[in-house]
Amino acid sequence: MTRSVFRFLSRQPETIEIANQDYLLRLPRYADYRQWYHLRSESRGFLEPWEPTWRADEMTESAFRGRVIRNEQEFASGQAVPLFLFHKPAETLLGGITIGHIRRGAGQNCMIGYWMGERHAGHGHMFAALKLAIPYIFSSLELHRIEAACIPENSRSIRLLEKAGFEREGYLRQYLRINGQWRDHVLFSLLSDDAVPNRKLPL
Repeated sequence: MTRSVFRFLSRQPETIEIANQDYLLRLPRYADYRQWYHLRSESRGFLEPWEPTWRADEMTESAFRGRVIRNEQEFASGQAVPLFLFHKPAETLLGGITIGHIRRGAGQNCMIGYWMGERHAGHGHMFAALKLAIPYIFSSLELHRIEAACIPENSRSIRLLEKAGFEREGYLRQYLRINGQWRDHVLFSLLSDDAVPNRKLPL
């Protein structure tokens, strides 16, 4: 294990909250189940084309509790930072963003993924979440490179990444199994060198 991994784990808090006056990013909790269930259930048709196949027990409370436990373990070990996105002040669940596949050593990079409830899509919420998450990744996690991949037909996600400053790098053939099929993805990246400290992302 490299020194950078030890440094990351030694300062890793038990939980995390990234917030501004309008939005809050934090780790999922058991108490979030009801909001999560209703939002994901009503958005199923909207989300399924872009996600891995939902399991038969996907929406059960026991599966959600297992997900929360795995999220906490991944965060504690420095492997991932899985976050729910809430709108303040009522803490209305909007979606989620995961900083995953964190790689230390010579790489110092991660993969970012996200989802948004259908009724909240198209209102700039995920862009606001990226404006919170990107400085955290480069400053607090001290990573150098963020990667993101999406299906070529997902024009909404492509526009979001480009607006947030990500650069298109290439094409990943049959990269992930999405909704039961192996799908090609477009790879995007953002480097810490491109994100000037305290620079505001374009509105």
